[in-house]
Amino acid sequence: MDRGMVGTAGRDRLHVDVRQHGTCAVVTPAGELDHHTAELLSEPLEACVAAGCTKLVVDCSALDFCDSTGLNVLLGARLKAEAVGGKVHLAGMLPVVARVFEITGAEAVFTVHATVDEALQE
Repeated sequence: MDRGMVGTAGRDRLHVDVRQHGTCAVVTPAGELDHHTAELLSEPLEACVAAGCTKLVVDCSALDFCDSTGLNVLLGARLKAEAVGGKVHLAGMLPVVARVFEITGAEAVFTVHATVDEALQE
């Protein structure tokens, strides 16, 4: 996996799509979520909470990599959502990303679903 030059922001390594459905938002990060790309996900997650979304579904099916910084972004979004009565759901995690959550125990603080459709139905 080519991670580009050391020290580059790597903005081309993560793209985030947001689809809002009333008070629910589906946020889809695609690529690598790490120290250099974390703000590309944190900003839309915070904007969704600020816009009144009480349910955030993070579609992880296109997320190829997640390090501790990325995990902290998701944990921070969870805290902000819960502060306003909301919740963050994770869906479609690839094994490499699911392993980070398993190793750290973070899977215990999120509601994890196999698919986005499952997450939206809860």
